[in-house]
Amino acid sequence: MQVMPIVEAVELIQMEYAEMPELKLTFWQAQRLWKFSDELCERALTALMASGFLAQTPDGSYFRRSAAPTSVGRVASLVCESRGAIT
Repeated sequence: MQVMPIVEAVELIQMEYAEMPELKLTFWQAQRLWKFSDELCERALTALMASGFLAQTPDGSYFRRSAAPTSVGRVASLVCESRGAIT
């Protein structure tokens, strides 16, 4: 598992979804793809949903909500409200 700050995890996820706008992943697929701990993956996906960058289908898959980019600063402020970094 990778140990990284939540902001870096969010940036990585945003880049992947920007490169593949039709990407849809379940929590477990995302966690496996990026080799995140369960906690890091959950916090990053939750922050991206709260920012409006991602949404979730009824079956639990995460997808990019719109083509409009969400600033890393906006997501970072949401992340800081929750706790900061996974170490």
